[in-house]
Amino acid sequence: MFFSTIPFFLNAQSELQRIHTVSFYNVENLFDTINDINKKDERSPIMEIKNNRTKIYYQKLQNLSKVISDIGYKHTKIPPTIVGLSEVENRMVIEDLTETGNLKKSNYGISHFESPDTRGIDVAIIYLKKYFKIINENVHKLELYDTNSKNKFFTRYQHVIEGLLEGERIFLIVNHWPSRIGGKVKSSTYRKRAAELNLEIIDSINFIYKNPKIINMGDFNDDPIDYSIKEILNAKNDKNNLFDNDLFNAYEKLYLEGQGTLVYNDNWNLFDQILVSKSLTDESYESFSFLNAYIYNEEYIINQSGRYKGYPFRSFASGNFLNGYSDHLPVYILLLKKL
Repeated sequence: MFFSTIPFFLNAQSELQRIHTVSFYNVENLFDTINDINKKDERSPIMEIKNNRTKIYYQKLQNLSKVISDIGYKHTKIPPTIVGLSEVENRMVIEDLTETGNLKKSNYGISHFESPDTRGIDVAIIYLKKYFKIINENVHKLELYDTNSKNKFFTRYQHVIEGLLEGERIFLIVNHWPSRIGGKVKSSTYRKRAAELNLEIIDSINFIYKNPKIINMGDFNDDPIDYSIKEILNAKNDKNNLFDNDLFNAYEKLYLEGQGTLVYNDNWNLFDQILVSKSLTDESYESFSFLNAYIYNEEYIINQSGRYKGYPFRSFASGNFLNGYSDHLPVYILLLKKL
């Protein structure tokens, strides 16, 4: 590996370059302590706790702010430039997060829309204002039909941002696809529809722009080899074998090596992924290029003992606050910027 331990370095041609971290993190039910009568937020773990909710809420913020500020730091010595988030309740909790710990001094901007999810679970993006500027932001509604009742329902938006990363046009898409409640097979129809919507968004960007730089991130609730990712999105695991408008998924290789971001019944899944367009993998394109993909799995966010040793150190379980972080591990990629 030739990654720098500082944000700036010189390569063999003495050309000045910079590395940016782009991350995604399912932060496990970051809800406030206020009951919103328009949502079923009373089902969130923090609302099940009888005492010291406010103290627990702020401790949860402290824990998450430490993780986020650490992601990619060993490569760049700065916090991540862009972070996609899922399982946030509203804009207020994101504001509180960005005003906590090391994130407070980093001057993060926020992009968030209130979703129609019945529990009030949203996705969002935070970004370093120093490097990233939003041109346009919007959401795409995922309309679904219950497989039993045939009734229509809505889940999290797919959140799209067009922005400038150090002056370079970048498209960000943040996803949190339908869960596997009811089983993988029974719920797969919902994720297939989510993948179809995701593809529609990507195709619309490709129709307007030539070789756009697209970063498609999220908790897909499917692994890299599942039908929604592998077949519908046609994500490929070899960046040297991409056609125009193809997506590259470095997380497929990590998954096949046995790595993951969450555990269920002692089996690892890698639902959290970051896919990039060919234009970010081809060094013949100017400016930004993809360097590598990682799972952030430092020891302190992993259980070190007990029945769940080796699992992500989560925040909540059985109506209790465990003083952990999340039941998911964050993922991140590094982008190289030629100056």
